[in-house]
Amino acid sequence: MAAVKNKPAEPTAELSVEEKLRFLYMLQQVDSKIDRIRMLRGELPLEVQDLEDEIEGLETRIDNLKQEIKSLESEVSAKKQEIKDANTLIKKYQEQQKTVRNNREFDSLSKEIEYQTLEIELCEKRIKEFTQQVKDKTLVIEQSQKLLEERKLDLKGKRMELDNIINETQKEEEELIRKSEEYGKIIEPRLYTAYRRIRGNARNGLAVVTVQRDACGGCFNKIPPQRQLDIKIHKKIIVCEYCGRILVDDSLASM
Repeated sequence: MAAVKNKPAEPTAELSVEEKLRFLYMLQQVDSKIDRIRMLRGELPLEVQDLEDEIEGLETRIDNLKQEIKSLESEVSAKKQEIKDANTLIKKYQEQQKTVRNNREFDSLSKEIEYQTLEIELCEKRIKEFTQQVKDKTLVIEQSQKLLEERKLDLKGKRMELDNIINETQKEEEELIRKSEEYGKIIEPRLYTAYRRIRGNARNGLAVVTVQRDACGGCFNKIPPQRQLDIKIHKKIIVCEYCGRILVDDSLASM
């Protein structure tokens, strides 16, 4: 039996039930190690992605605010020009009033002067509004810029932390993945598919577990003595009637 452990059977070879169980257990051990390596990374990849998305959002927001400020400043310049033009017209109309021939012409010019004066007041009001909006948006930009710098520092730290973990574990993980794929090819497709399905449904990723203290090592429900005996003789693949995990005994796991 030791030869089976040291030299994997050929994928085309017909495995005994005991060999199938042993390879399933070995596959589980390898996959569990991969899980532990990935757990070391924890939420770091997601945190890095979230920070990248937030930074992109902040940069877009700052750019949009800058464009809005530019547009408001153009509006202010336009209103100032309108005031200048209105003042020019007022002076013109005032000069014309000096040479009018009747009251009708004088009143008409007076109305034009009044209209231009109202236009100036309206422009001044708009200038104040636009100037206040520029101040408000500038403050938001400053706050967003500060937050952006903080998030960039956070991202730099998270990336360094993630890169360190990847660098420390990448070689080991690649080797474990290679072994996992190798065992997956040895195990018959139907059984391998069942293993992957059970593993995918298990919260801790355990599809193959040992019997521990007369109980399933996955869900810890008691296993009847006769069923434990069937597990020990390795004549058939037995699953836990409670959680559906594949059961092996300690002696097989230690071979």
